[in-house]
Amino acid sequence: MKIIIHFTKSKFCTFEPMLHINPQDISVQRLHHYLLGAVGPRPIALASTIDLEGNKNLAPFSFFNVFSANPPILIFSPARSGRTNSLKDTYHNVKAVPEVVINVVNFAIVEAVSLASSPYPPGVSEFEKSGLTAVSSDTIRPFRVKESPVQFECKVNQVIELGSEGGAGNLIICEVSKIHLDEAILDADGMIDTLRIDLVARMGADWYCRASGANLFEIKKPITSCGIGFDALPKDILNSAILNPHDLARLAGIESLPNETEVNEYKLLELSEIFLSLAENPAKMEEALHKKAKDLLKSHQIREAWLTLLSFND
Repeated sequence: MKIIIHFTKSKFCTFEPMLHINPQDISVQRLHHYLLGAVGPRPIALASTIDLEGNKNLAPFSFFNVFSANPPILIFSPARSGRTNSLKDTYHNVKAVPEVVINVVNFAIVEAVSLASSPYPPGVSEFEKSGLTAVSSDTIRPFRVKESPVQFECKVNQVIELGSEGGAGNLIICEVSKIHLDEAILDADGMIDTLRIDLVARMGADWYCRASGANLFEIKKPITSCGIGFDALPKDILNSAILNPHDLARLAGIESLPNETEVNEYKLLELSEIFLSLAENPAKMEEALHKKAKDLLKSHQIREAWLTLLSFND
């Protein structure tokens, strides 16, 4: 394996040495490790299928996501084994019976889902092994998982084989025919509440992560607005010893800077104590203002942070 060490500097990167790898130069197992370690968290599709004899199968896949709302399309990929090149029962089942229920995975069932991933032989029901409950679907033959907070009944539109060697994926393109929602995860408007659904996702190796509590945060989407960008940040702010790249990105997301009148009013009403106490020490004053701006950014008060920062040069 050829390793190249490269040194680079970036506002967003604190570690400089970079390892450069051509996928063809390493084993599939090592490549698999890098891909799954870097691309995450990955949502989990707990896929329920049946074979031609009606035997139930249940297996989780983290090569999964939603790709369209109109039509509603979900795609997951049961990859070939990197060790044996064997195919999953799920793959064989959807080829024979092109239907699947994709059940989402939350924290309450994650241990049972992990158990369902065991390499049981064909014909063995992972529903029974994992303790999860099979309930009939309305539009397709495979069974839903009762304990899952959201269950998507799907028709399989297409199966795309990406290769014939170990590690190759098989894209199962599914169109949703019916959705089942646990009312306990819905808010007053009948929409899914992120805090209530308590989803989990896969990381690399044996690691998972839980989308709850302090792990959740909001960032407003710039759907109709354009931020001023990093190139418009004043040099004293861009080179701040207090503000980190995360803070700077929030500042750069504002559509327009406050005007001089706004700055003066804010300075008089909110910052007078800092200016009076540190009038003889400009360096300490700048530091104090940058620290206050940082605290304001933490509580998403972006315009107030700008008013604080601009007051120093006003």
